[in-house]
Amino acid sequence: MRRITSAELLRSFGQYSDAALAEPVIVTKNGRDRLVLMSIEQYNVFQHALDGYEDAQAEGRRKRAKPQRNATFRRAG
Repeated sequence: MRRITSAELLRSFGQYSDAALAEPVIVTKNGRDRLVLMSIEQYNVFQHALDGYEDAQAEGRRKRAKPQRNATFRRAG
């Protein structure tokens, strides 16, 4: 993955936006990773994967929250 400064991005936006079509470009500010420039196709892949993960997490929470219907309870004593 290519890593550039925000100043470089401003100077050569066309070049880096074209490069981001092939692979994500990390944009730094003050030496720290700040943004990722990527194609809409790659973004959609990530978003779809995230949606699936969140759906699976929610389903797991629902299953754990349901009371057991066929549970057998014994009286103490």
